[in-house]
Amino acid sequence: MKFATFKKNGHSAIGIVDTARGEILDLSMAGDGNPAFRDMLSLIEAGAGGIAAAKAAAEAWDANAIVVLKDAKLLAPIPVPPQIRDASVYGTHIRQAPRGMQRLAARKRGDEAAAAKIEADAEVPPTYKQIPIYYITNRFSVIGPDATVTWPRYSDTMDFELELGIFIGKTGSNIAKEKAADHIFGYTIFNDFSARDQQMKEMQARLGPAKGKSFDTGNAVGPWIVTPDELGDPQKLNVEVRVNGESWSKNTTAGMLHSFEDMIAYISTDETLHAGELIGSGTVGNCCGLELDRFLKDGDTVELEVEKIGILRNKVVRPK
Repeated sequence: MKFATFKKNGHSAIGIVDTARGEILDLSMAGDGNPAFRDMLSLIEAGAGGIAAAKAAAEAWDANAIVVLKDAKLLAPIPVPPQIRDASVYGTHIRQAPRGMQRLAARKRGDEAAAAKIEADAEVPPTYKQIPIYYITNRFSVIGPDATVTWPRYSDTMDFELELGIFIGKTGSNIAKEKAADHIFGYTIFNDFSARDQQMKEMQARLGPAKGKSFDTGNAVGPWIVTPDELGDPQKLNVEVRVNGESWSKNTTAGMLHSFEDMIAYISTDETLHAGELIGSGTVGNCCGLELDRFLKDGDTVELEVEKIGILRNKVVRPK
């Protein structure tokens, strides 16, 4: 199933998405007041009982509870998730991102010749192979599909990043890899917008990104959550980046150095992972401007498409 959060009468509601019908089944109307249907986090925390109730509602598909999908204002599946952790598990991006940063630094110095000579790293650093590296980002800066990203005033170099994301479905700690799949509620698309020039400055301190990643509207998530039974293997999906309708990159989600199950097992070691947390995969190879040497402009519309999930679309606007 696909679960979405959408705006209704000034409030948010959740529903089941049927893309073939072009409809959303409003669970607040179809669920007979079930508290599991209050919001997405409530549905996740309800566990198997919540999913069973949603399936029963889907089978009935009450005509009185239908919202036309194209007319609905979709929000992020969980507008304020309990936590966001963003990993980096794609070797191509890990090798090429430093080249992009060095190239950007050379251009800031006005040395185009040096920028042209910079090569990608030949190997993935050993640490990335040993453990799923991740950082924690701002859970309050989440937006949904078709929302506007406000370009931070301190940046001149704005970038997108196509990532696959999961929402945790069950709270737990010290989760064994063999049991980790039971803790995945579903999959979504994550656009980790990045102020690359600011990130470049911050990363020199070797403490991780701050204002390069953390600014209002910087984390776009959506358009909905797809449950594991409908999505299948998360490493067998075609992806595409389009800017203003022009294809900038195509790839697949194959080639993770660590699976989502690996991430869950590692993150939950002596630390509780809570239901509703969002974990990003890190950038799929060649699916960000830093790797393509091509950055966004004021007014650009970015579309990230992931097979079996959908399209996450956002416009980037500089404040006047």
